[in-house]
Amino acid sequence: MKRSILIIASICVSTSVFAGGYRVALQGQKALGMGHTGVALTDSSEVVFFNPAGMVFLENDMDISGGITLIDGVTKYQSQTANAAAETDNPIGTPISFYLSKRHNQNLSYGIGVYTPYGNSVEWPTDWAGSHLVNNIELKTIYIQPTISYKFSDKYSIGFGPTYVIGEIEFNRNLSTSLVDANGNRSNVTVDASGIDAWGYNIGFLAKPNDKFSVGISYRSEIDLEARGENANFENIPDSLQSTFPDTTYNADLVLPAELTIGLAYNISANTVFAIDINRTYWGAYDNLDIEFNNGAGTSLNPRKYKDANIYRFGLQHKANEKLTVRGGIYFDQSPIQDGFFTPETPRNDAIGYTAGASYKVTERMELDFSFLHLRFKEFEGSYDHIDQSGTLISFGGDYKSSVVAVGFGLNYKY
Repeated sequence: MKRSILIIASICVSTSVFAGGYRVALQGQKALGMGHTGVALTDSSEVVFFNPAGMVFLENDMDISGGITLIDGVTKYQSQTANAAAETDNPIGTPISFYLSKRHNQNLSYGIGVYTPYGNSVEWPTDWAGSHLVNNIELKTIYIQPTISYKFSDKYSIGFGPTYVIGEIEFNRNLSTSLVDANGNRSNVTVDASGIDAWGYNIGFLAKPNDKFSVGISYRSEIDLEARGENANFENIPDSLQSTFPDTTYNADLVLPAELTIGLAYNISANTVFAIDINRTYWGAYDNLDIEFNNGAGTSLNPRKYKDANIYRFGLQHKANEKLTVRGGIYFDQSPIQDGFFTPETPRNDAIGYTAGASYKVTERMELDFSFLHLRFKEFEGSYDHIDQSGTLISFGGDYKSSVVAVGFGLNYKY
């Protein structure tokens, strides 16, 4: 029984995406083209996400934006001590966004946003060197945010949106590096959950002291998704351990951290805008992960020790003519993962994102939006060092190199 508890406890070590999530900064095609800036900008209903206070400053009575982004990411692993290498074969990710803003009067607007800011899909080769940590994992969340914006003077406004979040997860890993059934198949477990929901909020402030300059502040609350009685299914278990590893249920909490963003925008000319956003994500809320298995194995406490991290964003937009607007940007994204706590289901380090985008006015009311992102992660040596319940140090590490390319398409309609 002691051995079974130790193996089940080790299962929990590899679920950092389950709890910490993976922030997908692709919530608007216009914004993404400008380095994903947007807290101080008021040029489309994307402000529902970036700063709800901006809705009341939109020019048109109705503004509708929608988009989809195609993400292609790869991570390469190389062991420093053994002749082992692997490369992920991730499916194409497709985060979406939809925003609507409607003016009620000169001082009041309301709207709604549907977007997917957290998600992750990583597929390593089955039975690779790190399969005892993860074979594959998929996390999805959908945010639904009704929103209101109020202008209490010609220069200042506030906005607020309660946020309903629903999430799901599927995760598979091998139980150990050597445990197999009678046919030589590696023993593994699949953990899944769906329909987990919770509430949070998005609040913002916007100031436009003159025609050239604006400043915005936006805060999104921490959201805790509580998984209760979800499924843990064991496969390829040796006959002698069938009674030790029955399919069971588990309880756990998923933490989606709070974010604070401050942004500035300056109109260099009538056709050119420069924007800066500084984002603080409070990953420190993800200190550890408790997983309680409901088959008598008890509760496992797994350290994560994430730290708060910043993102520095810079963007430029230029109206080339009456039909075409072009954009460019760059951002610097700090990793929240500390030394000794790196797990291969979140294969990321500090990164630089290079972005570009454009909008083409098809009609007086309709624009087509395009965006491009190349996200380059710093190549580095990382490991996860964990002391199990027997006092044994378990360490898995190596050299990791990651990159992501994303192409987005959107539609903006105003009237």
